Parts: sequence; C-alpha cells; structure tokens
Amino acid sequence: MNVLGIETSCDDTGVAIYCTQRGLLGQALHSQITMHERYGGVVPELASRDHIRRILPLTDIALSEAGLKLQEVDAIAYTQGPGLAGALLVGASVGTAIAFALNKPAIGIHHLEGHLLSPLLSDDPPAFPFVALLVSGGHTQLMRVDAVGQYELLGETLDDAAGEAFDKSAKLLGLGYPGGPAISKLALQGRDGAVKLPRPMLHSGDLDFSFSGLKTAVLTAVKRGLADEQARADLAHAVQAAIVDVLAAKALAAVDQTGLSRLVIAGGVSANSRLRTALQMASEKQQLRVYFPAPALCTDNGAMIAFAGAMRLAAGQVAQVPDGFTVRPRWPLAELDAPGA
Repeated sequence: MNVLGIETSCDDTGVAIYCTQRGLLGQALHSQITMHERYGGVVPELASRDHIRRILPLTDIALSEAGLKLQEVDAIAYTQGPGLAGALLVGASVGTAIAFALNKPAIGIHHLEGHLLSPLLSDDPPAFPFVALLVSGGHTQLMRVDAVGQYELLGETLDDAAGEAFDKSAKLLGLGYPGGPAISKLALQGRDGAVKLPRPMLHSGDLDFSFSGLKTAVLTAVKRGLADEQARADLAHAVQAAIVDVLAAKALAAVDQTGLSRLVIAGGVSANSRLRTALQMASEKQQLRVYFPAPALCTDNGAMIAFAGAMRLAAGQVAQVPDGFTVRPRWPLAELDAPGA
C-alpha cells in the first residue's frame, strides 16, 4: 500500500510517500523559517498562504522521488490537528480533494501521533510498549505507548513547553528564531556553572513540567545586564542545561514508574545534542534503550504523517473516500481513538 502523507500544521510544508512493503519512497519538505524569523515567530496568515503555494509542487517532487504516479497512491493521510487552523485547512482540503478525485480513502492524522511514531521509521525501531517523551513546539508530554492509538498520558507541561522556553529565552537574548538551534549554537561557547538557573518541578514527585519560571529567571538575568558576548553564551548554556536536566530527569522517572525498558524521544527538541547525550549516558547505566528519530524526521514532515496513516490502516482503521473534512486545532493526544474504535 502506498500512502501519501501531507503535513501543514504550522510552518513546514511536508509531503511524502510511504509504502507498507518498501518503506519510505520519497519526501519533500519546505521550511518557512526564513520568512518568519524577521517577525520573531510564526505569522499564521503568512504560513497558510505559503502552504498553498508549496503543497502541490512538493507533492510532484515526492512522487517523482518515489517513482510513482499520483494514480498509484492507495490512500492519503493528512494532518488534521492540532496546529494553526488556517494551515491545517490547506493540507486537509488538498488531501481530501486528491482522495476524492482518485476515489481513494483519506485519513486525518494527529500531528503528535506522527512525531510519536516517527522513531519506528528507523532501521532499528522500538517495540511496543514504550515510554515516549514528546517535545514538539507547544507540547511537552510523557506518554505510555502500548500500541498504535493506545496512549496513556503520564505527565505534561502546566504552562510553557520546552520548545517555548527555548524560543522565549532566545528572544530575550536577542537570538534568532527558532530558539532551540540558536541557543544550542551559542551555548557551545558557554561555561558550566557560570550562571545558575532553576530547574522547575525537578523534584515535584510527579511527571509534570513547568518552564514559565525558567523564562522569568532568564528575563531577570537579562535585565541585570550581560557584560559581553561571553556572558550571553554562559546564559544560553545555562538555559539549555536547565531544560535538558528537567526533560531527562522526568523521562527517566517515567521509565522507572512504568517499569518499561524502552524510551522514545520525539519532536523538534529531540534533535538537541545535549539531550541526546544525557539520555544515552543514562541508558548505559540502566537497563534501558533510548530511541530517537533520524535528525531529518525530528521537525515536522510528511513522512511521519504518511507512516502514521499506514500504521493506522494496517491496524484496522476504516478510511473512506471523503465527502468533506474537518480540522482540529486543539486535539489532546490522550483523546485519540485506537484504530477501529
């Protein structure tokens, strides 16, 4: 089965073809970072308009790379939510229109489920069940994953997500957008222990997160003044260390609490090298295996949507030729139904 996946939840336009027999056949991705960075964040109207311009040319590129014609696609998967309403409408309308024109089934996919399952695209995929740390955009969650669509929420952020903490801290430091890569780059020049920042809820006894207090501490440090570039680098280093320490500690606590031996890290922040190193080092000391998506699959992409669609269809979810569509800008992952439910 060849599944065409379309991702347009925010500021990346992604299209990919996944074959259940041969794997990922082709993909194309366009990032809007250059367009949005002058505004310090995503402008929803600009994002939607750019998705409209990019989606069909990217579909042609993905099909060409896969060596397929559009008529050889067996099903279409598109991101139904969560995300920016206007951006979601672009992918949903194009995906369902293609499905209707081809008389093929279409399936709406939860954006975070795409991230959650993306490590299964690797050559050494994790087996179910596992604990998953989702750190994507405005989401920071810990989930127990028993099968496709069988997710139990273990903990989540009570305010700012880790990605938001990176972005807001980067803005305070006068760095570019997105904040995670900008802070990580500057942090390489920083010194351990030069700046002390809080680790919110590190010892709370539960699996929830909070990063708003960290942002406030960064704001206070900036207002006190940063003497030179070394001071800025030290603060960036401290921000990254604080976020990574909390994420790693909570993820390992979730593994202990569930008694599972596999940990999956997914979402944009999963590309952070310090987080990867911290968890790999922890796994060497414990009976634990840690799985990350390939770097190209950490950010939003069509491959994870095509794969999630294929997994759901293989698990028995019924998909039909669409006669309409809806999007869900707010859609808690814990509310997602299992295939066939």
